[in-house]
Amino acid sequence: MQGELERALEAIKWGTDYFIKAHTSPNVLWAEVGDGDTDHYCWQRPEDMTTSRRAFKIDENNPGSDLAGETAAAMAAASVVFRKTNPHYSQLLLHHALQLFEFGDKYRGNYDASVEVVKNYYASVSGYMDELLWAATWLYKATNNKMYFEYVISNAHTFGGTGWSISEFSWDVKYAGLQLMVSKFLSEEKHKKHRDILEEYKSKAEYYICSCLNKNNDSNNVERTPAGLIYVRQWNNMQYVSTAAFLLSIYSDFLQNTNQKLNCHGGTVDHEEILNFAKSQVDYILGSNPMNMSYLVGYGPNYPKRVHHRGASIVSYKKNKGFIGCTQGYDNWYGSQAPNPNVLVGALVGGPDGKDNFEDRRNNFMQTEACTYNTAPLVGVFAKFLHIENQKLVHDCNSLLVASFK
Repeated sequence: MQGELERALEAIKWGTDYFIKAHTSPNVLWAEVGDGDTDHYCWQRPEDMTTSRRAFKIDENNPGSDLAGETAAAMAAASVVFRKTNPHYSQLLLHHALQLFEFGDKYRGNYDASVEVVKNYYASVSGYMDELLWAATWLYKATNNKMYFEYVISNAHTFGGTGWSISEFSWDVKYAGLQLMVSKFLSEEKHKKHRDILEEYKSKAEYYICSCLNKNNDSNNVERTPAGLIYVRQWNNMQYVSTAAFLLSIYSDFLQNTNQKLNCHGGTVDHEEILNFAKSQVDYILGSNPMNMSYLVGYGPNYPKRVHHRGASIVSYKKNKGFIGCTQGYDNWYGSQAPNPNVLVGALVGGPDGKDNFEDRRNNFMQTEACTYNTAPLVGVFAKFLHIENQKLVHDCNSLLVASFK
């Protein structure tokens, strides 16, 4: 696996470079290019697109605190990643993150009220308060400036940080991730002054973890399929599975490092049980399920062959340079029963229904559509399990070395 860190950094920088370009002035962030209606009207390769690519922005008169906060959080987190390897770029990211947070906090409002074309596709259901708390938390981690910690504390109640008990973590709803991050501050002596509020954050984080483990009161647990997969809703359910596995693995680490256990309504849980459940979800994704299907495209012998994805479903430009019109793709490719000509390696599709059933059809977008926010948290979980495997390998090698000297 040598060289993967460098490639991971390149991948992160690809995204944050885009954010930098989209943030054209302190109070302007370009929010979207194109719109869902015209995009969905066409089924064609990116190379052939002739539809309008109008860009939409948020600014002082058209606020979008959730979008500004989310982008600030991403840039602050990335600034931590690049702190040693590229300190100049790290500072640049932090500069943009600080401006975006200030903009989002000063001019408050939901981005889907300012950029109305997103409402039918990416509506801001949770509002903007979770994203502002999320951004402040990441800025505190990136800067160690207590101003951002105080923001998280002072707005804990009014912004719902200690009020919302949530059973999902997603691109829109940040509360569970925020609550988990903030609760970890309890282990640091410098935060003991605010212990009561931090305990409230921790209580909500534990609600999420216990809910995933089915150890809350029955009505407050996340549903599971008969084969044990977390099931939140029928549309693109795998996003909630991958994010849960990610947060579970992080909280498992936290409990192990602080020598704690989790007390749920249904009993006490240690870090190993939490990590094992996260692993069960990953195993299901990779093929340990009633369909014997790997929902990670390109992995294993059996995976979705008809992913709902324009570029994957149409023959590549290298093989056919002829123009494919807006609706021609629907006529020639969308309804085809043949497998996609291009394998979308690494994509995590929406996954099975609540009964573990899955239909590999291109027009079954609830189950076969792939999203970047499905795969992203899964990469983190894979990194965790690879780390465990490497630690075990080192331990076994050391044991053999010791035995050879006896």
